[in-house]
Amino acid sequence: MSLRIVVCVKYVPDATGDRHFAEDLTTDRESVDGLLSELDEYAVEQALQISEESDDAEITVLTVGPEDAKDALRKALSMGADKAVHVEDDDLHGTDVLGTSAVLAKAIEKTGYDLVVCGMASTDGTMGVLPAILAERLGVPQVTLLSEVSVTDGKVNGRRDGDTATEQLEASLPALISVTDQSGEARYPSFKGIMAAKKKPVESLDLDDLDIEADEVGLGGAWTKVDDATARPPRTAGTVVKDEGEGGKQLAEYLAGQKFI
Repeated sequence: MSLRIVVCVKYVPDATGDRHFAEDLTTDRESVDGLLSELDEYAVEQALQISEESDDAEITVLTVGPEDAKDALRKALSMGADKAVHVEDDDLHGTDVLGTSAVLAKAIEKTGYDLVVCGMASTDGTMGVLPAILAERLGVPQVTLLSEVSVTDGKVNGRRDGDTATEQLEASLPALISVTDQSGEARYPSFKGIMAAKKKPVESLDLDDLDIEADEVGLGGAWTKVDDATARPPRTAGTVVKDEGEGGKQLAEYLAGQKFI
């Protein structure tokens, strides 16, 4: 029986773009280019490495998001994943991490899995709690924040590097893991991979397919919301200190005035 790996990925606004909130104080995803979250690329890479070490493995990439989120799936498919699942529904707009975890859990159960792989956090929300919540919903052990992963004899093993110690962890499959940006550089899609990705299957699901009511997700069902937001003030010109013999003194006075020294 093949090892079924599901990788959860997210389509996020480009961090180099001009990101801001929409009128309803949700993230504006239409006025800025989006892409596959960089931290999720590490999850895809680890899934690919596990697959390469396995005699028989299949990788499904899963995302929840608007139509453009297919771009994130195509990137993962071009890296080497086998197939994709896209959950798209207008009622998902404004869904928070709790609602997203519920949708992902239903989609993963529908797809079938032995191992779920996540990135350590998304690059837009950066909460980092979804893997733990998702594991709880699935009722499987979680082994999070791994910098090294392997799967052997029906178990997933990993190394977690902390500030003061390194832990070796193990869990029986089915299980969920999350990997850090120290787990290994993600591969760059080859031209062959990009062309092959166009022929790989992408299944589309909506809330009805997952037996989820609209009021359980979206802004109406969110447990967390942004109440208010103020745009960052424009950057002002800095203080220029001209050294005419008193430069060092002026610089020290400025630093002292800012309480830097």
